[in-house]
Amino acid sequence: MRITDLLKPESIRIGGAPASKDEAIDELVDLMAKGGNVADKAGYAAAVREREAQFSTGLGDGIAIPHAKTAAVSAPGLAAMTVPAGVDYQSLDGEPATLLFLIAAPEGEADTHLEVLSRLSTLLLDADFCAALRAAKTPEEFRALVDAEEDVHRAEEGAKAAGAAARDAAGYDVLAITACPTGIAHTYMAAEALEKKAAEMGVRIKVETQGQGGAKNVITAQDVAGARGVIIAADKNVDLARFDGKPLYSCSVTRGINEPGELINIVMEGSAPICHAQGGAASPAAAEGEGVGRQVYKHLMNGVSHMLPFVVGGGILMALSFLLDQPGLGTSAYGHSTPVAAFFNVAGNQAFNFMLPILAGYIAMSIADRPGLAAGFVGGWIAKQGYTLGYLSSAMDAEAQAALVSGGFLGALLAGFVAGYLVLGLERALEKLPSSLEGIKPILLYPVLGVFLTSLVMMGVNPVMGAINSALSGFLNGLSGTSIVLLGIIVAGMQATDMGGPINKAAYVFGTAALAEQTVTGNMIMAAVMAGGMVPPLAIALSTTFFKNRWTEADRKAGVVNYIMGLSFITEGAIPFAAADPLRVLPACIAGSATAGGLSMLLGCASPAPHGGAWVIAVITNPVQYLLALAAGAAVGCLVLSLLKKPLPPEQSGLDK
Repeated sequence: MRITDLLKPESIRIGGAPASKDEAIDELVDLMAKGGNVADKAGYAAAVREREAQFSTGLGDGIAIPHAKTAAVSAPGLAAMTVPAGVDYQSLDGEPATLLFLIAAPEGEADTHLEVLSRLSTLLLDADFCAALRAAKTPEEFRALVDAEEDVHRAEEGAKAAGAAARDAAGYDVLAITACPTGIAHTYMAAEALEKKAAEMGVRIKVETQGQGGAKNVITAQDVAGARGVIIAADKNVDLARFDGKPLYSCSVTRGINEPGELINIVMEGSAPICHAQGGAASPAAAEGEGVGRQVYKHLMNGVSHMLPFVVGGGILMALSFLLDQPGLGTSAYGHSTPVAAFFNVAGNQAFNFMLPILAGYIAMSIADRPGLAAGFVGGWIAKQGYTLGYLSSAMDAEAQAALVSGGFLGALLAGFVAGYLVLGLERALEKLPSSLEGIKPILLYPVLGVFLTSLVMMGVNPVMGAINSALSGFLNGLSGTSIVLLGIIVAGMQATDMGGPINKAAYVFGTAALAEQTVTGNMIMAAVMAGGMVPPLAIALSTTFFKNRWTEADRKAGVVNYIMGLSFITEGAIPFAAADPLRVLPACIAGSATAGGLSMLLGCASPAPHGGAWVIAVITNPVQYLLALAAGAAVGCLVLSLLKKPLPPEQSGLDK
């Protein structure tokens, strides 16, 4: 398959003139749709914007490669546009983008097209080739240039493959791994940039790419033994166990694209720290530019992201058990008085039982990799059950069991960090053991000592964590009237503050922690948090519908998608609008979200489900009132936003006078 098999003439625009990044994405999506590659244009556009929300695909040097892999794509494809005047694409170098390629990758199909897309990414590192594309006069000329450059690249790749065995035998000075979350473009651009720069510098380098199609050019133990050091240019976790004891420098994949020479010099000059990764965990010193707060946040989010499927699955199944158990309504057997209801209740409860151990286990695994998982999981279970050293000295009968006080969400958090850093300490402490014992460390020493030490610490501190958890639960359950409404206003407003950022996630984690207590108050907090996250996209969608003259035509088209995203509790749908006009959009969204959260609390709405938005309305307590709170918040956000934004002149809005 060639690049031009995916790039049709009708999907190329020469001399485009989008006024903004958002408009450029819309035009590229339209071109992709003309090529017949998109089954759901709105869904695909939303997926592209969601990818942009992670970080801009404006790579610098006038190039942008937006992309998304989604079920909204019917067939793999490319769209391209030249923009002679340039468009502000929030590129890494701050310069406008003049050459844009949009990549569409379908889900659930063979990934043969990914090799083609990666080839395009590497071609775009050639400045002369990009200049020729910008100067093309017709789509046909544009495609012919791509074909010719691809022929040159294929010949170079063939020559490189022919000499691979000889290079492996000679060994390498520097090894590298490149990887990005989607594994389509940046992964291969970083690899190409590192290889080209190394060739210029006379440095022998081998780059392993961890893309969507799997790892390619895999680094072997022989490669590692002879290399001077390793570069990890990645925006996702990479297993570092094979590099234990080697100098290793870790950075973002974009630095691999833009600063390959600097990265190679760090290794060649001996400035990279030693990697301590017997169990797969990187030395904290190897992480570039990360403070303690950032590291803690990453570890916490690793635990939360793995915990959420248990919360979502368990919460919704338990909610369904009550919805289906109408015969048991008002009795002590409500939720499990029928076999069907009991099935959903048991399944949901078991998922909830795993929630806190999973949280603790994956926090520990983020810190110490695989050796930390067992210790973290056990520590989380001890925190959940409330086991203490005092319990061990009791009869340990049913009465003693009933007196245990769970450390809850906070106890599991502590267990995860305790286990992770204890195991990391063990790895350091056992470094000097004879090499003959290396094989038993991960299967014997780390699990036994890690579980033992974590259990000892958690049983010692559990009385304190249990007391804190009980006090917090009692405080929340004791809230009423103005206090609980104020709490709803705060947590819902936080959802709209940075839309997917740390403040938003903090509110969501608080909501799921409250939900884990399985109390009415906890469910009310979760409902307010979810309402706060649904309002920003809905407020923007309403404004683009009813106050058209405040928005460009591209904004109005994108606004329609936000109805679905808002109802689905995908706050990130508002990010492109907030990024373009934060001083107006953010205050309006915060006001709307706070209104919805406060009303949700005031009206006694409660959600046993931590996600799903309007699609789980059937399991929400007081569903009509909840929809009213949501509508009121969206209306407030829409009105505030529309008042803050001034009407655009007809030539900008695209509306007649």
